[in-house]
Formats: sequence, C-alpha cells, structure tokens
Amino acid sequence: MATLNLKDITKICPHSGGQKKAKKKGAEKKTNLQVTEQGVVAVQKFSLDIADKEFIVLVGPSGCGKSTTLRMVAGLEEISGGELYIDGKLMNDVEPKNRDIAMVFQSYALYPHMTVYENMAFPLKLRKVPGDEIDKRVKEAAEILDITQYLDRKPKALSGGQRQRVAIGRAIVREPKVLLMDEPLSNLDAKLRNQMRAEIIKLRQKINTTFMYVTHDQTEAMTLGDRIVIMKDGFIQQIGTPQEVFDHPANLFVAGFIGTPQMNYFDARLEKSGDQYSVSVGSVKVDLSKEKQQAMAAKGVQPQAITLGVRPSHIVLAQGGNALTATVDVSEMMGSEVYLHTNAMGRDVVIIVPTMDLQGNHKDTFARGAEVKFTFAGNVCHLFGGDGKNLEF
Repeated sequence: MATLNLKDITKICPHSGGQKKAKKKGAEKKTNLQVTEQGVVAVQKFSLDIADKEFIVLVGPSGCGKSTTLRMVAGLEEISGGELYIDGKLMNDVEPKNRDIAMVFQSYALYPHMTVYENMAFPLKLRKVPGDEIDKRVKEAAEILDITQYLDRKPKALSGGQRQRVAIGRAIVREPKVLLMDEPLSNLDAKLRNQMRAEIIKLRQKINTTFMYVTHDQTEAMTLGDRIVIMKDGFIQQIGTPQEVFDHPANLFVAGFIGTPQMNYFDARLEKSGDQYSVSVGSVKVDLSKEKQQAMAAKGVQPQAITLGVRPSHIVLAQGGNALTATVDVSEMMGSEVYLHTNAMGRDVVIIVPTMDLQGNHKDTFARGAEVKFTFAGNVCHLFGGDGKNLEF
C-alpha cells in the first residue's frame, strides 16, 4: 500500500549537561558512535528504498540505531538530517497521526481496563469511524489473528503471545500504509517466539501493508524479511536478501553476526600461482572455486595475509592427509547434530557433525580432549582483507 524512501537519514542525539561536562574532562569514549559538537550521531546517512508491500527487517546489536530509525519513520523522533518519503510525499515535518502508519511495540502497550475488543477498537473511535465499520474491522482482524474467542477478555487474562496478537490487531484495524514493529517478540519465550514468527508470516500474506520490522535476533531477520538491513554503530553494513547476506557477507561484522553458530575465522594467506588463487592455513592449501577465482581476478586482488571465514556447517571431518588438527573442548548434543567446540591453531573453531551417517547408523561420540581432523572446500571460503572487507566485493 505504500513505498518508503529514506535518503541520507541522520539522527543526532544532543549532549546532556553531564555528557558535555564529562567530555570537557576528557572522559573515555565508551561507544563507537560518532560524537560531534551537536551530540552523538545515533544514525548515519541511512538510505533505503522500500517497495510496496515489502517486508524489511532492520537487525543489529543493541545501540546500533535500528529502533531510532524506526521511530524517525513513525515521527516519534525528529529527523536531524536527510529526507523521508512515504508514497513520494516528504514526511519530515508531518505529525505522526497524519503519516498513516501503525506501530507495534515491544511492551504490548494495551489498556488494562479495556477488553480486547475495546483495545482494538480504540484507535478507530479516536478517528470517529462509524460504529458498524469499527465492528467489522475489529472482527475481521480478530479472525485473521485467531483471537475472536478472546474479544471479551481483558489483557491480564491473556498469555504473552495472545497479548501481542491483540497489539498487532489494534495496529492492523487502522489499515495503515506502513506497519512498524519494534522487537515485538523479545518478551516471549523461545517456543512462543517461533509460533509468533509463523503468525507474522501468515499475517503478511493476508494484509496489503508494507512492513518495517526491528529485531536484534538474526533468526527472526532471516526467516521474516524479504530483505534485511544489518546495522552497526549507526551505519548500514549491508542490505540484501537473507540468502545473499548469508552467502556473501560484505565484511567481518556481517559474517559474524549472521548465522548460528557464528562463522569460524582463521589466520591465513591468499596465494596466487599464475592465474590461480588458493588459500593457505597452516600446512593446508585449498584451491578456491571457479566463481571465487573469477571474482578475485576481476578485482585484481594480490597475494596477502587474510582472515579466512568458514561456517561451522561447511567444515567436514577428515581422516588425514591435507587436513587441519583440532582438539575437542566441548561436545554439544543437538539431536540430529553435534556441535563440536574445538581449538585449532590457537583459535576456537565450531564444527557441526551429523549424529548419523547416510545409512542411519549412529556415529561415535567425541570426548573432551579427543583429536579430530577437518577440512573444507574452496567454494565455502570467505576471504577478508586487513580492513575487514570481503575481498570478493
């Protein structure tokens, strides 16, 4: 129902008196956010074009600026610089109530003295929508969210997941052009989070709304978003589909943030013999895949010391020969897989091993202190230069 265009959006949080005083005294900087005379720059030149009905997820660690960005779109935070357009109309100075946007908060924010029906109907009553239209919209939203049976209850009689559905229902009855969600599942337990993720995916298919969703949970980002925006210290690190940022992380931060367990890193060297590139880790040499060879050649990348990244699921155990050696520190049984936390070449390395072979036979367990050998193929290598950027980009 709406397109969003954010052009060089910036947010500067003014210094408080105490901060100014501390700065004059030479207090140490405790964050990586840029500090100017005007204040702390919470969001730096954020540019993003969001298509109609697209589901965009902003993800990153606490304090990276994702919620601040969402609040600027909602009009709850003043935009310090840049331009915000909704359906091609400049919205920088438009009041929140006139932006045709609804927001779902982390804390549900339901009125405890009202029933579910009254909570959902409240924003429509404020807009003086006719009673029969209110009744129709509330019941339609309740049916979509499967909370029809709770319409006469008050929030205290509902579970966390049910309350969050009511909060979402209160937002969608307004039929907003844009639905903003600020970490809506973070107060739920793991099982409820999984259920609510599925409910949000179903909801997205039933209503014609553009979604902008904030989370620090990369699993939510990967499962919900058409595209995800990874942020750090107020800057966008990478924008892409979940598969793109998983397969081709732009830098070390994105590589480590996206994917569970986290990517393994090795001190390595990129080598070149004629037109062929390879990586050397310790005594092991691995030739890069054809696609990576072409990417390196196109950029004219020279031999150099690198950080080599390999995801735990891409490492395979080996019997010997051209393989690295690791010592098992911890073995985590995860059902169909075992997560081996090992030490190799002075680094912590996680290896994911299936508990059964292809014939359905259980494999041997791995005791603490056991020695294992492992290797990986050239097509799963991620190569990062001294500046932390992916050499293929």
